[in-house]
Amino acid sequence: MWPLAVPPPPLLLLLSSGLAGQTLFQSPDEGWQLYTSAQAPDGKCICTAVIPAQSSCSRDGRSRELRQLMEKVQNASQAMEVLELRTYRDLQYVRSMETLMRSLDARLRAADGSLSAKSFQELRDRMTELLPLSSVLEQYKADTRTIVRLREEVRNLSGSLAAIQEEMGAYGYEDLQQRVMALEARLHACAQKLGCGKLTGVSNPITIRAMGSRFGSWMTDTMAPSADSRVWYMDGYYKGRRVLEFRTLGDFIKGQNFIQHLLPQPWAGTGHVVYNGSLFYNKYQSNVVVKYHFRSRSVLVQRSLPGAGYNNTFPYSWGGFSDMDFMVDESGLWAVYTTNQNAGNIVVSRLDPLTLEVVRSWDTGYPKRSAGEAFMICGVLYVTNSHLAGAKVYFAYFTNTSSYEYTDVPFHNQYSHISMLDYNPRERALYTWNNGHQVLYNVTLFHVISTAGDP
Repeated sequence: MWPLAVPPPPLLLLLSSGLAGQTLFQSPDEGWQLYTSAQAPDGKCICTAVIPAQSSCSRDGRSRELRQLMEKVQNASQAMEVLELRTYRDLQYVRSMETLMRSLDARLRAADGSLSAKSFQELRDRMTELLPLSSVLEQYKADTRTIVRLREEVRNLSGSLAAIQEEMGAYGYEDLQQRVMALEARLHACAQKLGCGKLTGVSNPITIRAMGSRFGSWMTDTMAPSADSRVWYMDGYYKGRRVLEFRTLGDFIKGQNFIQHLLPQPWAGTGHVVYNGSLFYNKYQSNVVVKYHFRSRSVLVQRSLPGAGYNNTFPYSWGGFSDMDFMVDESGLWAVYTTNQNAGNIVVSRLDPLTLEVVRSWDTGYPKRSAGEAFMICGVLYVTNSHLAGAKVYFAYFTNTSSYEYTDVPFHNQYSHISMLDYNPRERALYTWNNGHQVLYNVTLFHVISTAGDP
C-alpha cells in the first residue's frame, strides 16, 4: 500500500495482446498474471502482466464453492422429489391391501376353526397377494432413513449457504453473477483503452493455413464487431480482381463457405485493407486509391494519391508493385508510399475513409526500397529491415511527435519471404503472407498508466 502522503508513481505495463474470442492465441485462465517486476532508476515500477480471460472472475473460489453448494441443494431436492413419488406409489399399494386384509380377518373369525378345502385354497391365494407387502414395508423403512439423512444434509447446506451469503454481502447467486459479469465488462473496456502502446515484442508465428501463390494478402475487417469473423483472401500481387470472402476464420482454415467478389478494376501490390465493410486497394498501373464496398458490390469512391509512385517505381525491397500500402490502426486509415519529391523516402498519410482525401502527411526519412514491410500501431509506423529470414523491426516513426528512432525487435520470418504485413487493432495481431503461408503474430505493447494525482 502506498503512503497516504506520497502519491504512487505511474505504472509501466507491458500488455501481451492476442485474438479476442479465438482459440488461436493462448490467454491466461486465472486472474491477472505478473510475469516480471523491477524498479527503474527513476523509481517507476516496471512489470509485465497479462489481463485474464473475460470469464475468469466467475471462477473465484467462493463463487465456485457457492455454485457447488447450490448444485448439492438441487440434487438433494431432486432426490426428495423421487422419494415422494415412490412413497406415494407405495402408499397407494398399502391402502389397496387394507381392504384385502380386512376381508381375510373377517373370514378367519367366521370360520370357527373349520374351513373347507375350497375356502382354505382361497385364503392361501389371498395371502400370496399380500406377500409383496413385506418388501414394500422394508422400502418404507429405508426411505424414511434416507429422508432423515437428506433433511440433515439440507440443514447443513442451508447453514453453509447462509454463511457464504453473509460473507458475500447477502446477495443471491444470480445477483452476484450479474455483478461479476458487469465487472468483467468494465475490465474488458479498461483493457481496450490500454490497447495503445509502444511495440516491444513480436511473438512466434502461428501458421493458419498454406494456400495460394508466393505473394498475396489476407485480412479481417478492423471495424467489424467481435462476432463478425469474416476473412478476405486475395492471391497474387498484380492484375488480380478475384476476392474470396470466407464466413469465419474456421471456414478459411478449411477452405469452405466462401463467396467471390470480382473487382471492377484490377489491383496492384498486396497492401490492401478491409475497413468498415469496404476494401481499400491500389488500382493497377496508377496511383489511384479505390474504395470497394462489399455489400453493394460497387466502387464508392476512387482518388489519386498526389505524387505517389506506382508500377514498381518505389516498392518495398521485395518488389511486387508494392508502391502503395494501406493500413488501419486504432486512429483510422493510413497510406504508406513515396514520391519523387521525397526522394524515395517513406511518406505516411492519414486518409479520410469517406473521401480518400489526404488529411495530413509525414516524411519519415526512411528509404522505402530498404524496407522489407511496414505496419501501423497507435499512430506509429514500424518498418522491418528485410522481407527475408533474419528480419527484425528496425525503425519506428511517431506521427504524434514527428520523430523517429531505430529499434531492435526480433521478428521470426519462418518461411523466409514476407510479401504482406498488417496490424489489426481489433484483434491486436499482425497478419502476414509469408511465401504462400497465412500467418499470425501476437504483439507486446509497452504502456504508461498515470495514477490519480499525477500531473
